[in-house]
Amino acid sequence: MDSPEILLLDEPTNDLDIQTLEWLERFLLQSRLPVLFVSHDETLIERTANVIVHMEQLIRKTQCRITVARCPYSEYLSHRRLQFAHQAQVAQKQRDDYDRQMEKWRQIYERVNHEQRTISRKDPSGGRLLKKKMHGVLSMGRRFEREKENFLDFPEEEDAILTRFDADIQVPAGKTVLDLSLPALSVGGRVLARDIRLTVSGSAHIGVTGRNGAGKSTLLALLWDLLRERQDLSAAFMPQNYADALDYEKTPIDHLAARYTKAEITRARTCMGSMKFTHEEMTGTIGALSGGQKAKLIFLEMVLRRANVLLLDEPTRNFSPLSAPVVRAALRGFGGAILSVSHDRKYLREVCDTVYELREGGLFPLEREDL
Repeated sequence: MDSPEILLLDEPTNDLDIQTLEWLERFLLQSRLPVLFVSHDETLIERTANVIVHMEQLIRKTQCRITVARCPYSEYLSHRRLQFAHQAQVAQKQRDDYDRQMEKWRQIYERVNHEQRTISRKDPSGGRLLKKKMHGVLSMGRRFEREKENFLDFPEEEDAILTRFDADIQVPAGKTVLDLSLPALSVGGRVLARDIRLTVSGSAHIGVTGRNGAGKSTLLALLWDLLRERQDLSAAFMPQNYADALDYEKTPIDHLAARYTKAEITRARTCMGSMKFTHEEMTGTIGALSGGQKAKLIFLEMVLRRANVLLLDEPTRNFSPLSAPVVRAALRGFGGAILSVSHDRKYLREVCDTVYELREGGLFPLEREDL
């Protein structure tokens, strides 16, 4: 269509390098056409969207909530946080008031009940008064219960709760994780880059970015081959294609049970519940899971394995804008080493100590302002 009246874009930043992402942002900002786009890219949403349509799955994914906010994303998040904080405050006050009322009610009930049991049969008038009084007490209790039904719910969010890595995981500061000197990086007989040198020690968090086709995933896979058999480290790998790490025909529980003890599987079930896996997702095939749930399953396996070196290929690409900050926080606090490939600008700024750009001539360090 030569003259569209509206642009509909589904995850337009998938598989784009940073230079192309920046071009897309300029295009969207300059376009005079209405644009409706679905995206997990927080930076794109922050910089280009002026209306937010937020769809959430709540209550174990049995209900959907749709919010429309005619404001920039940062303003929407700020308003959402204030609204949820107020709702939580009111909900807690209602429950605290209810507990105090019920405690007073129980004291009154016990007193009247005791008086009924001990009143003399020679005092029928007093018995009738106590019976009437008990009727009023029970009526009061039923009123409190009816009021409880109208209490505000605590706000529910769809944020992913990523299982935290154990706090004692670390790599000693002076330990060499990697000392790579690679004359040429090739795939299928084609040289992608030359003179690659990379030294990693201790708990360094390294990010690698670059143009599409530069060989980033090829480099990370090569690093995995170098580290996977190391006996002095425990390395784990999140590939770009999750099928390389997960058997899509198995269930998440079966996948984990093949490698871990019964106690660890019990922990895994608890962790998956906190990650908002439903029972059906835990017992259904991995292939039926969303990209985000598959990614969380890989992260969970890294936690169970107590890996202290993580190799991550686009670790945040399948997480929603509300889930990605939780993932970044978990990785930022990880005590081991991280080697990652990413185009996620927030991830590179917040998680990585050092960021390199992979070019034909090797790895070149980037300044923060370049991201």
